Amino acid sequence: MQPSSDYPSPSPRLSALGWDDARAAQFAEHAAAGLVPARVARVDRGRCGTITDAGPVRASINAVASDDPEHMVCTGDWVALRPGPEPELVALLPRRSAITRATTDRTSRQQVLAANVDTVVIVVSLAMPIRAGRIERLLALAWSSGARPVIALTKADLADDPTMDLAIVEAVAAGVDIVTTSAATGEGIDQLAQCTTGTAVLLGPSGGGKSTLANALLGHDLMGTNEVRRADGKGRHTTVHRELVPLPGGGTLIDTPGLRGIGIQDAADGIEQVFSDIEERASSCSFRDCAHRSEPGCAVQEAIAAGKLDARRLDRYRKLLRESEWAASRGDARKSAKRSKERKAITRDIRALYRFRDQQR
Repeated sequence: MQPSSDYPSPSPRLSALGWDDARAAQFAEHAAAGLVPARVARVDRGRCGTITDAGPVRASINAVASDDPEHMVCTGDWVALRPGPEPELVALLPRRSAITRATTDRTSRQQVLAANVDTVVIVVSLAMPIRAGRIERLLALAWSSGARPVIALTKADLADDPTMDLAIVEAVAAGVDIVTTSAATGEGIDQLAQCTTGTAVLLGPSGGGKSTLANALLGHDLMGTNEVRRADGKGRHTTVHRELVPLPGGGTLIDTPGLRGIGIQDAADGIEQVFSDIEERASSCSFRDCAHRSEPGCAVQEAIAAGKLDARRLDRYRKLLRESEWAASRGDARKSAKRSKERKAITRDIRALYRFRDQQR
């Protein structure tokens, strides 16, 4: 696809942020209207920081505001910006990928954590006990977004037995690159930098070392850091907003606040990818609708009995599937209710029109 003649080729500054010919072609009508492309680096209340070909620009987001968290302007978005004394965002370009989770209000809506992401770096601290369930959730989140997950094991210099920790993570992250790192010693930083292609986002709980890892990848201290409580290994939210910054070797990095809750929202494909070992064994069950409980000829239960599969992993798989299916059904119900509300509104308008016509006769 060739770019529009109105915006002939990606500039070096925008190219470093991920702009390409396909984006330029999508932007053609906006360029014809005198708008300029920009990438959202940070979102605040009512305004956002963007990066344009001419440099950083603060702009209003009122024109593209939305009540739906899924359609709000987000860090990583590509946008059409109207320049001038009071710059403002006019439109969002289609997202190629989005990291989303269930909103904390337990509704059927989704919250976008980062947009147009190529690599999801899941940060796991070796200074704290490894939580397999949390890693599986973050992997499901990453795979369902369309991005490629990478696991960064941080604080290797503080680990009691990094080899055992690595084995635990490898057992739940088949097919995923895993890099053991230490920002204190520099271990694994260059290897991780090679894995973070395109736009990379750091995800994980507070105290995991995301900001410290971001500083190591950036080559200088840009993100603030805090000490972690020794009593429980938890940290305060050093990062309180999502921010996109260029990486020195090319590409961009998005640091995010720590995630306390990781709600799965209609992520069946991602869950199947994470639990591909269970899915593969399930294909050999005697019954197509096998629930993997007490059915005869269940390949999954046979693997558990033989010690080849952890029963707790099967439980976590079922839990994530139930959560995803529940969220999907809630989403369908919400969409159905919205359509019903729109139909009722149309019906009311039509009846009002008929009543008005009758009064005029």
